[in-house]
Amino acid sequence: MKFFTLDEFKVFLSVIDDEKWKLFFEILFYCGLRQEELQAITWNDINFEKSTISITKTLTTKIKGKKWTISAPKTKNSIRELPINQNISNKLKALKEKQKMMVEFNDNWFAMGNFEPIKENNIQNHKNKYCDLAGIKRIRIHDFRHSCASFLLNNGADIITVSKYLGHASISFTLDTYTHFIKINLTKFPI
Repeated sequence: MKFFTLDEFKVFLSVIDDEKWKLFFEILFYCGLRQEELQAITWNDINFEKSTISITKTLTTKIKGKKWTISAPKTKNSIRELPINQNISNKLKALKEKQKMMVEFNDNWFAMGNFEPIKENNIQNHKNKYCDLAGIKRIRIHDFRHSCASFLLNNGADIITVSKYLGHASISFTLDTYTHFIKINLTKFPI
């Protein structure tokens, strides 16, 4: 399992000169979304007043004869509402204002695309380019979820919160996957 530390992620972000791509990767890192969940996010899913993103669907390109389809998330626990910080909220507002200038814009448009979702190979190509420019290891897009989990756990979030945040089917799955990220303070448990 590979992941970015916060310092590595900051180096990664530092080489991105396109605000939309910077925002895309910030959402992956700080919100821990699956790629397909982020691809499926429309403006209807973003509540600027509450500063939240609702995860209610996922995108797939694996159905024969279709460019893409929107379907239910991976599990019932994948349906969730996540808080977004002010920085991400402001960047999303600015992106929406740019999209509003396009003909036929509406809130059903994909936030990270437009009237169509952003393509998977485009995501991969940009991620690899930015890793190479930053001179850091290449991680998979899914590893941004691991990076988010590591970030949350190392900043005091408990395993139940991380499990709900990532939309895992069970807390035991989260424990099995991320136990090695948890730093135990042994001074609390003298031997």
